[in-house]
Amino acid sequence: IRGGGGASFGVVLSYTIKLVAVPETVTVFRIEKTLDQNATDLVVQWQQVAPTTDDRLFMRLLLQPITSKVVKGTKTVRASVVALFLGGAEEVVGILGKEFPLLGLKKADCIELSWINSVLWYNDADAFNNGAKPESLLDRNVNSASFGKRKSDYVQNPISKEDLELIWKKMIQLGKVGFVFNPYGGKMDEIPADATPFPHRAGNLFKIQFSVNWDDPSANATTNFLNQAKTLYSFMTPYVSKNPRSAYLNYRDLDIGINSFGKNSYQEGQVYGTKYFNNNFDRLVKIKTVVDPKNFFRNEQSIPVHP
Repeated sequence: IRGGGGASFGVVLSYTIKLVAVPETVTVFRIEKTLDQNATDLVVQWQQVAPTTDDRLFMRLLLQPITSKVVKGTKTVRASVVALFLGGAEEVVGILGKEFPLLGLKKADCIELSWINSVLWYNDADAFNNGAKPESLLDRNVNSASFGKRKSDYVQNPISKEDLELIWKKMIQLGKVGFVFNPYGGKMDEIPADATPFPHRAGNLFKIQFSVNWDDPSANATTNFLNQAKTLYSFMTPYVSKNPRSAYLNYRDLDIGINSFGKNSYQEGQVYGTKYFNNNFDRLVKIKTVVDPKNFFRNEQSIPVHP
């Protein structure tokens, strides 16, 4: 169940969370640069630093096509480094001054706060800056709805500056789809790939989330944005993991395969299952076959039973 997609095996009635200690004060920051501000070189350096830096530092990278403020009527790409450090501002500025000089981080860019307030900041920095309290994390606006698509990839070798420039051109051409680069390394590298169903451990520099959201409920808008995501995903093929082209289970992506649960159910499950679970897929099939042999708990991408 831990990383194997619990919905394939039953109904989870309870769970236990193991807490870990965090400092009384942590630090967050967000630094944004566009292509005319040397964003490409920043992304090159981020790939070298983010997976290998201090284990207390998590630096997510957002990449989005936006309207240029420099050349009117054109688009550019904005790179945003959004980070959490389990320590003080002065220390993280010192670390990144040596490891990531192109970021140009200064103490004035940082906010020191409690860990729970860092969650609030990460969730909605504007609300945090306007005085929102942690209790607001419990709010649910059940009447709100928007549309979105997520896809995923894993990068195992740094993407060159020349290739990044090609990727920027494709993003600008498509117009809407962005990336979230989530660095791995650190504790992720210390856990063996077969320790839990989740297999994406050592050897992965970062995970890519393809991200697009829209509000227009029309079929044309849906088709347009889904096609944008598929096109960018196809374009990224040379730069990501292969055999299998791995994917992250929590970004459910029906484009990579679905199961009709007919006579070829196992083979259909292999298509998406090996992407999500790599070599752990067949172990999950064995468990599924024992605990749910009639395949009562199923969905389009659940673990199949063994034929």
